[in-house]
Amino acid sequence: MPIYIAMLRGINVGGKKIVRMEHLRASFEALEFGRVRTYVQSGNVTFEAVKSSPDDLSKTIAEKISKDFGFPIFVVVRTSDEIAKIVEGNPFLNERGLDHSKLHITFLAAPPAKNAKERIDALKAGPDQFRIRGREIYLYCPDGYGRTKLSNNAIEKALSAGATTRNWKTVSRLARISSE
Repeated sequence: MPIYIAMLRGINVGGKKIVRMEHLRASFEALEFGRVRTYVQSGNVTFEAVKSSPDDLSKTIAEKISKDFGFPIFVVVRTSDEIAKIVEGNPFLNERGLDHSKLHITFLAAPPAKNAKERIDALKAGPDQFRIRGREIYLYCPDGYGRTKLSNNAIEKALSAGATTRNWKTVSRLARISSE
């Protein structure tokens, strides 16, 4: 069976939308997903499922979480192969002198509009850099993600699209976990 990665937006942040990982795993298992594993408390789940589209899985998981936990959650799902390609394709890895701890990836629910670059350019301030590749936006935030103008909320608003962001360490780890 194919392996998928679900990334939930906004759980266990700032004391809101608290979801214990054992309860999250139980919700995924109730959907008859196999080999369910979570990574850190921010809502990263790897699982096996009968071949399905990531978009359909996102909807199914979001509905289950709303039913089980009583609040809506935005969910992005990628296949294990997609995550591996996303990691391999990070354009910032080829640039010398960049601190990899300052790399992030924003995962979009759908491909961005043709004018996405211009819309995000309008947000840009300071030394932050971004590259759009497919449904992902690679970010380099040398002053830290907490100080960037390219936050998840700002990108969602600029593109009128759902998104969730993960740091490079998390994305790399999810790629490794999903390939085991």
